[in-house]
Amino acid sequence: MSLRRRIMAAAALAVAGVAVMLAVAGYLSTRSELTRQIRQELRQRSLQFINSASGGHSSRNTSGASDRAWPGGGPSACTSPGRSAGGSSGSSPASRALVAENPYFVSVCRGGRLVTAAGETPMLPVPAGVREIARVGRGSLYFPAAVHGVDVEVYAFADPVDAKANELALSLAPVNSALHALLMTYLWLIGVGVVVAGLAGLLISRSALAPIRRFSADTERVTRSPDRRRRLEESGAEELRRLASSFNHTLDALERSLESQRHLIADASHELRTPMAALRSNIQIFLDADRLPAEDRRELQHAILAELDELATLVSDVLQLARGSMPTDRVEAVELHEVVYEAVDRAHRRAPALELDLDVEPTVVVGSPELVGRAVSNLIDNARTWSGDGETIEITLRDGLLTVRDHGPGFAEDDLGRVFDRFYRSDHARRLPGSGLGLAIVRQAAEAHGGFATAVNAPDGGAILRVSFGPPVPTAPDVAPVGRA
Repeated sequence: MSLRRRIMAAAALAVAGVAVMLAVAGYLSTRSELTRQIRQELRQRSLQFINSASGGHSSRNTSGASDRAWPGGGPSACTSPGRSAGGSSGSSPASRALVAENPYFVSVCRGGRLVTAAGETPMLPVPAGVREIARVGRGSLYFPAAVHGVDVEVYAFADPVDAKANELALSLAPVNSALHALLMTYLWLIGVGVVVAGLAGLLISRSALAPIRRFSADTERVTRSPDRRRRLEESGAEELRRLASSFNHTLDALERSLESQRHLIADASHELRTPMAALRSNIQIFLDADRLPAEDRRELQHAILAELDELATLVSDVLQLARGSMPTDRVEAVELHEVVYEAVDRAHRRAPALELDLDVEPTVVVGSPELVGRAVSNLIDNARTWSGDGETIEITLRDGLLTVRDHGPGFAEDDLGRVFDRFYRSDHARRLPGSGLGLAIVRQAAEAHGGFATAVNAPDGGAILRVSFGPPVPTAPDVAPVGRA
């Protein structure tokens, strides 16, 4: 479902819900008020009977006018013999008309005998509460009833003179008719309100979504535009300005990523030309190796193998950088001190004359073992490259920070800000083997794990490189720092 239809449906449902609640509240309050008025009228009628009964008590045997004024026989209904209800009950038109009269009256004697006008069959129910009023001679209650298809409201009250209860009923037909008309009115209002709310929601959604449609059209034009520097205009409502700003930042990040990849490809192709050209030249010479002395042939073979190794290393470094700054899918707890020991062992095998001074404490970081291992190896290899025989490389691992210091010539001041750039090599490094990607891989691996990489010159000579692979994980056992050479 589209957003426009959702807004329209939400508006319609909201109006329908409010209308239904208002209709229910109005219907119930109206019914309560009409019922209250019916009960008030019943109460007034009962007071008339009570006043009539009190006034006629002293002359009950001398005049029957008071008795004949009420359908139930008046105050002396239960004391006058031969006046109990008779006939057979039924749902004849005459009985319906009798119930519909205002009011309809029935007397309930203490013994349970019912008395109506002229011996008619009583058509009002006599619940237990009414019989209790007749028995004790006090109390009153209201209750609804349906007699022969006619809804009535009944008021039962105690006779102040005789020990009996009286039931006084009024038809609810006018109330039901008014409530039915009110209910139909509410239904029409709810239906019309829902339709109007739906149309209003449609108009509001069109107006509200117009800026979003324009924004979508602008983004499509920007993404299709050959001018990659084109950006969205950050104007309009605050939400749209923030959305445009976020989109522009995303385009900037995408552009930087693409630019970085293009530079990487261009630099890699440039760096690959030299070893490939040298390899091609040596291979061509090797094809005519039969004319060369044996010593020259061996040197040529060693040169081809060295160039192949250099080419393979360069390709591996380029692939490592092309993966970006995100760690691989394999993320686990890495014992950084063990990674350092393995890298030191490899450095010993490659340069046995070097002295390596270790001050390493047990450290665990969370990350990619491959990236961390490659970065540590590159750090130590960089120090080994710039260290002469007999010189010492100091390796320290404390609080998750790996520090590698050599005693070589250090970095030129102009190179300190670029030592971690891809393919960057100082003037002194161009004569040495390598591609200039080792320290770039170190920084990428550190940033991928939420850490950093820095390079400074030592005051007494040499370079100091510090690398963090994110906050270390606390280790359970306390292991003493290990130092070895």
